[in-house]
Amino acid sequence: MNTINMPPFAPVLMESTRAMGYSLEAAVADIIDNSIAAKADTVQIQFSPYTAVPYVSILDNGIGMNQKEINDAMRYGSQSSLNERDSNDLGRFGLGLKTASLSQCRCLTVISKQDQIVEARRWDLDEIYKQESWALISLDPEDLLIIPQYQEQLKPLKHGTLVIWENLDRMLKGTATPDKLMNKQMDYVRDHLALVFHRYLAGEAGITKLRLTINGLAVEPKDPFLIGRSTVFQADERFNIEGHPVYVSAFMLPHVSALTKKEKAALGGTEGLTKDQGFYVYRNKRLLVWGTWFRMHRKDELSKLARIRVDVPNALDHLWTLDIRKSTAVPPDVIKKNLSRIVARISEGSKRAWTFRGKREVSDDGSHLWSKTKIRDGVVYNLNREHLLLKLLSETLDSEQKKLLENYLRLAEGNLPLNQLYVDLNNEEQVNVRKEKDAETEAMETAMTILANIAGDPARDMQIQLMMQTDPFCNYRKIVDMLAKELGNG
Repeated sequence: MNTINMPPFAPVLMESTRAMGYSLEAAVADIIDNSIAAKADTVQIQFSPYTAVPYVSILDNGIGMNQKEINDAMRYGSQSSLNERDSNDLGRFGLGLKTASLSQCRCLTVISKQDQIVEARRWDLDEIYKQESWALISLDPEDLLIIPQYQEQLKPLKHGTLVIWENLDRMLKGTATPDKLMNKQMDYVRDHLALVFHRYLAGEAGITKLRLTINGLAVEPKDPFLIGRSTVFQADERFNIEGHPVYVSAFMLPHVSALTKKEKAALGGTEGLTKDQGFYVYRNKRLLVWGTWFRMHRKDELSKLARIRVDVPNALDHLWTLDIRKSTAVPPDVIKKNLSRIVARISEGSKRAWTFRGKREVSDDGSHLWSKTKIRDGVVYNLNREHLLLKLLSETLDSEQKKLLENYLRLAEGNLPLNQLYVDLNNEEQVNVRKEKDAETEAMETAMTILANIAGDPARDMQIQLMMQTDPFCNYRKIVDMLAKELGNG
């Protein structure tokens, strides 16, 4: 038996790998992964559509690379995905630097500085087509003088790496206004990086805080859980897979009516709450996949407030079928079994957050404005005929007036604008109409009126106790305290 050495034809393979499906933002994130792995705490992204040759550059102050290391870094498949990696390594297949970069440009230059020695390499697709070989270019010191950002950014550093993308054919293809297009696309990059690296940007315990800028403007972390404002539905739960820990935490976002405009915008606005519910999977605290339930739950309005954070180590990459772009991961059955019970609990909690908006100060056995009744085909909602206010009103009416009132109540119940309510909720409309403070003030005034009307009633104490268990009074602490004080004063 003989073997034949069949190396891939460089121009064809390199051109093919450009079509792996990288978006601009995912490609930039892949380069930053390398910076973090190189122990950088500062990454500066520069872009310019105004120079003779538009470019994007990414500079870090990491440990840099020597001659062998930069050659290995530029080689396709520089490290096997089966090799055991450092626990903080964000790489996977040894392809990211090349495939991510060349998905956006035809000329990739990498310059690295370590121990005051500078090494520079370049992949130029036009040159590779010309030579029909793996023609990696090694740049001389004089070549570096005309490379964007080298003199200004990398040269003053003791160590670091500068990645430059030029000939941006994919990024600027077919545009008549490269400046507008580039600025718009880099806005997407900013939003993406703010989310994907939010734990690094925030300086979470156990990792080095990352300072990230784009054209000099800092990228601020975008926390998808609104930690500090959300309800921690479940604190860190740990379970072991193949001897490695996986941590799961569940969060419930505040109801949409309690969010500020800034918070709504950070969560993706009208569409984002529904679209981005579900799991957020982190690999070494770098966000990989988000906004999915992995087919363990259906995305709907009642679970839109639910977010589940899953932290997995890179030692379990083989179980998650992680792709080259690090944008797709599928949990194995052994992990799904542990996650499914958490999904059930938090989705039910999210449903309650939508159904019972007010914080109830007394037992839920009290008197509500609406009653829900299950029937064969679903449920019906009726106004509670035993509600305190309705009973007080009925006592002042004669039989004909009571009949008119009952007819009106039934008419209102039979014509609830359910379809329009559903549309408004989907569009994040303020369906409650009144602000919370206005509703509380109105409830307080109503309570005072009732107290005045029952001042000489022998059953006054009983009615006050009933008010304390009745919507909407029981939803407001001030009113409950006032009623309790009235009851205590006799």
